[in-house]
Amino acid sequence: MSRQERPNLQSMQTEPSIDRSTDTEDREHSTSVKDSSQAADRKYGLQEQLREEIAKHLTEGGVGEEKLQERVGRIRQLREALREEEEKQGVSREKTNPSEQAEYIKAKEQRERLKVHHGRVIKEEMEKIEREMAQEQLEGPQRELQVLGGERQLLLLQLEALRTEAQQAERDLEAQYKRHRQEMHCVRTESVQVFRVFRQVCEEQRRLSEGRYRTVMLEAIQDAVYLSAVNQQLQTDNTQLRKALAEMKDTLSVPGS
Repeated sequence: MSRQERPNLQSMQTEPSIDRSTDTEDREHSTSVKDSSQAADRKYGLQEQLREEIAKHLTEGGVGEEKLQERVGRIRQLREALREEEEKQGVSREKTNPSEQAEYIKAKEQRERLKVHHGRVIKEEMEKIEREMAQEQLEGPQRELQVLGGERQLLLLQLEALRTEAQQAERDLEAQYKRHRQEMHCVRTESVQVFRVFRQVCEEQRRLSEGRYRTVMLEAIQDAVYLSAVNQQLQTDNTQLRKALAEMKDTLSVPGS
């Protein structure tokens, strides 16, 4: 097959627009993950401020009415801001899921287009080989060599097509894994922050409860000691009064005798 040339394997490569689209999607997803991380930081900051204000409200006593109202107002504002931030993040997550599904569908369509493109190239090459064989009209061993050469070219094209499709599928899988890992990192970071705030609040409540319990127990002990002392004093006074009363009776009974 001297007139036939090696098939152009470069024509089997993925179209450049697909790679650029994948890069664009990665940049957009990185921006989305960065925004999610910033939102988690804002939420954590609000949680910290709310925790500090609640701790001050619980631990600091004896403040004036105006100071108390001001502190309660700040706590309400922080709670409202935290609620709004959680709603925003909730809406963002709802928008993220359809986006991920759309990216999966888009990648699947790209692989389908790539497969169709490879089928078209293979078909064109097969038609080209058939035309050349019809023009040369060789016989005997040369005819067999010509057929074998054509089959070899088609096999090379098919192998290259499979390799290119596998590479595209691997790139899509790697991009999907990267996005999933970044999302899991954001969720894990947010969960750790929420758990840290919850644990701090629980520790503060436990310390406050223990402090109040100790204070109540100390006051109860002090009251018990005080009441015991008062009771002893009353008993002593009662004994002395009875003794004095008895002496007065004895004194009054002597002259009458």
